[in-house]
Amino acid sequence: MYREHTKVIRIGNRVIGGGNPILIQSMTNTKTEDVKSTVEQINRLAKAGCDIIRCAVPNMEAAKALKEIKKQISIPLVADIHFDYRLAIAAIENGADKIRINPGNIGSDEKLKAVVDAAKERNIPIRVGVNSGSLEKDILAKHGHVNAEGLVESALNNVKRIEDMGYDNLVISIKSSDVLMCIKAHELIAKKSDYPLHVGITEAGTINAGNIKSSVGLGIILYQGIGDTIRVSLTGDPVEEVKTAKLILKTLGFRSGGIDIVSCPTCGRTQIDLIKLAGQVEEMVADFDLNIKIAVMGCVVNGPGESSEADIGIAGGNGVGILIKKGEVIRKVPENELLDALRHELENWKYE
Repeated sequence: MYREHTKVIRIGNRVIGGGNPILIQSMTNTKTEDVKSTVEQINRLAKAGCDIIRCAVPNMEAAKALKEIKKQISIPLVADIHFDYRLAIAAIENGADKIRINPGNIGSDEKLKAVVDAAKERNIPIRVGVNSGSLEKDILAKHGHVNAEGLVESALNNVKRIEDMGYDNLVISIKSSDVLMCIKAHELIAKKSDYPLHVGITEAGTINAGNIKSSVGLGIILYQGIGDTIRVSLTGDPVEEVKTAKLILKTLGFRSGGIDIVSCPTCGRTQIDLIKLAGQVEEMVADFDLNIKIAVMGCVVNGPGESSEADIGIAGGNGVGILIKKGEVIRKVPENELLDALRHELENWKYE
């Protein structure tokens, strides 16, 4: 598999590449210079399972804020830089564990070398990021339009610029909002480079559309053995990005543990507000550190059989709720007490 042979890169207190676990990234949407709000969001993301966090650095105030932010968080901090090479240098000087740049918009070789020298001095990784919306004019002219081949060519050209400056502590990302283009680009670059790849479908959209596009794109890419870190890009609370990324990795078998919830899609037999109940269960189990499967079923007739592969299940209807373990009914409770009964079971859970 490709990821087993990528270069090992250290980012703060985490390591990627070389077959190490695929890590989840997200990006803050606060003003980075608002240290209090940014730290609060990062810590909330870390609690949700974010492994690496990226902050936008659009001005010098934001770059300087990184120093104080880093003191108050526990996960590696990445600075996202566009256009101004001085911001990249300032971010490094203020403790960024990695910087993300697009060398194509940083400017001349002299400016890029100043950034590379600063990163080299502190052994800070540089993520070379290329998006479909930022391809160089000569590459667009060569290919006639944005395509996977152009993305790969741009990324490798920019990587070579940095390698020629004597630095190879690098991570690559090539993103597009076009899922199929993104898949093809990653298939191409995985055969041409051994640098770790940060994978994502950029500008994927709202939570509903973005989750689907990211799940399809990332699922196909990761299943082929490509990708060392991932970000699900959503228009919304970044915690939702982390939740989706965790579920993608778990579904593909790259992560284990945690509570897995299965629920039936409802039908004419359903006699309970199952949509509401499933949402309440999902919210409640966030408080528990258990490695189990929970089934939430809509009727007491088929509930036991349909939840037989779960560790514990609940079903309700017509005023009666039942608790199920491994397909066997263990207790009946009033329907309005069903959620509390499940919580009690989880609070007293013993692995068999």
